Amino acid sequence: MGKTRLEAFSDGVIAIIITIMVLEMKVPHDAEWSGLVKLWPVFLSYVLSFVNVGIYWNNHHHMLHAVQKVDGAMLWANLHLLFWLSLMPFTTGWMGENHFAPLPMAIYGVDLLMCAVSYKILQRCIIGSHGSDSALAKAIGSTDWKGNIPFVVYSAGIVASFWSPIAAALLYVSIALMWLIPDRRIERTLGSEHE
Repeated sequence: MGKTRLEAFSDGVIAIIITIMVLEMKVPHDAEWSGLVKLWPVFLSYVLSFVNVGIYWNNHHHMLHAVQKVDGAMLWANLHLLFWLSLMPFTTGWMGENHFAPLPMAIYGVDLLMCAVSYKILQRCIIGSHGSDSALAKAIGSTDWKGNIPFVVYSAGIVASFWSPIAAALLYVSIALMWLIPDRRIERTLGSEHE
């Protein structure tokens, strides 16, 4: 099976996730600055989640460039990733509406952690299907430090949420900043194979 349907379906789901997140931001009932100021936690949580969903979309796009064929395991692994991404509007809304309270911050971190886990599972399914000499396997290499750091930092953020939600937020933001530039390893590997 080709990868076109997988890409199109994933793009559609991610577009809906972003749309739902923005629709969760309620318009203030007054026309004063004070009405907007009250929304700052909701807006900041939206920005963080928009960036995170955008990072997953961007890296998913790059990773699928290395895919030659799609099998059932990859389809289910992709759905697993989309499931955790689809919870982002809920966890984002809960965190923003409750002004970054400890439990919503921790649950948001769990969602981020599970997105990272499911992305890694999808990556492993693709490598398993295409072989250890595939472009993706070569690009990722044997030590994927950039792909493994989020597990540690998100876990620390979840724990930190109960003592310092601000520290947890900074940990979550640090991973977003680290991944803001897409994983160029795949582009470099595919580029060198085509030459």
